[in-house]
Amino acid sequence: MHDTWHARTRTSEWSNDIDTRESLDFDQFDDLPEIGEMELAERQALRRVAGLSTELEDVTEVEYRQLRLERVVLVGVWTSGTATDAENSLLELKLLAETAGSQVLEGLIQRRQKPDTATYIGSGKAQELADIVAATGADTVICDGELSPGQLRQLEEVVKVKVIDRTMLILDIFAQHAKSREGKAQVELAQLNYLLPRLRGWGGNLSRQVGGRAAGGVGIGGRGPGETKIELDRRRIRERMAKLRRQIGGMTTARETMRARRQQREIPAVAIAGYTNAGKSSLLNRLTGAGVLVEDALFATLDPTVRKAHTPDGRLFTLADTVGFVRHLPHQLVEAFRSTLEEVADADLILHVVDGSHPDPAAQIAAVREVLSEIEGARDIPEIVVVNKSDAADPVVLAQLAAQEKRTVVVSARTGAGVDELMAVIERELPRFDQEVRMLVPYQRGDLVSRAHQEGEVIDVEHTEEGTILHARVRRSLFAELERTAKPVETV
Repeated sequence: MHDTWHARTRTSEWSNDIDTRESLDFDQFDDLPEIGEMELAERQALRRVAGLSTELEDVTEVEYRQLRLERVVLVGVWTSGTATDAENSLLELKLLAETAGSQVLEGLIQRRQKPDTATYIGSGKAQELADIVAATGADTVICDGELSPGQLRQLEEVVKVKVIDRTMLILDIFAQHAKSREGKAQVELAQLNYLLPRLRGWGGNLSRQVGGRAAGGVGIGGRGPGETKIELDRRRIRERMAKLRRQIGGMTTARETMRARRQQREIPAVAIAGYTNAGKSSLLNRLTGAGVLVEDALFATLDPTVRKAHTPDGRLFTLADTVGFVRHLPHQLVEAFRSTLEEVADADLILHVVDGSHPDPAAQIAAVREVLSEIEGARDIPEIVVVNKSDAADPVVLAQLAAQEKRTVVVSARTGAGVDELMAVIERELPRFDQEVRMLVPYQRGDLVSRAHQEGEVIDVEHTEEGTILHARVRRSLFAELERTAKPVETV
């Protein structure tokens, strides 16, 4: 009891020394990490690292064990284009494999008119691939294309290791990086859609059975072999896919509600679209200070982020960051992420971000526009090509892109170069407000003046004895409210 009393006395003495009237110094919080930085640290902490094997002399050291990276060999089929195009495609596959957490040992490219229907690369090249896998000790082969179930099975029989294709690799990356509940559901739906035709049973006949209904006590009329195991798996996958579609439909309602609220307030919307790792999240952070995760990796961020921003003259608009695109983006992903991609379709302006330091930025632009063409209504939206990473790009390439595209702005999200010019272009391209008003607003309705600042474009404000003379451009909804409350200046 005595110690407790002393502790209370000391606490009261300390509290008396604190001046509670002093304002907080918010600068002390500037050094705290942002949400994106914390997510990046968490992701890197869970990365597999090359190094130690899993054979331990002392089992008590298991918590210190490091997982060995998957060792992969890449293989691609060159059917069209130049050799440089084929090499760039395989280089992108290498970056995808490293993002998924693997170590690339070797890469092969075969020139063919079309992929082989049996083993994707032909029997001779498949045997050569098997020799390379055996010599390097690889445990996975990644093909630069979408393989049919038969091609996957037959190529695995030749190389004797796991074979995956480009689609499965991208789906795996999405599964690793999905954070939100909606993002995880969308990725799972895409994976199940891809897995359904590729299920395998035990052996070639797939005849493993689960027993007839007689085992459940059905009795007469219920006897028989029952479903095979693979049929049961397919039925369960279809049921799970139907449940996921219902869940995603319910989650979409919340986004549609927020979008309808913004449209009701008639706030212009700008969507950031572009190739993966082109710097979309970095640009969003530069324009709005959103603090979202930024990483030099493909598909680093998947969940859409919407933030408010202001033009140089004070006009409010929303800026939405969307999922990145890639060449041959799986159709399962486009279908599953359709609700997310609707942010692009409902925008008034699209910022098409391009990596200016990439070896082939023109191919990136074509790939993004191919995906945008699959989104209903996205073709008719005005587009500004934003060439990012100007600090690391070749000036000749930047000049070529500026000559090829009609509306181009060159920026660097890292250094901030060109951002002011981009904001000026956004201000010019955003839809103009419909009505120009000059009215006397009573002081009791200062909320209308505030709305004009937030939702419209205020040209001039003058305070008089009777009220505020507001000269602004506003939308029709606010104009109708002003007509009911305010008076035209000419009649005052």
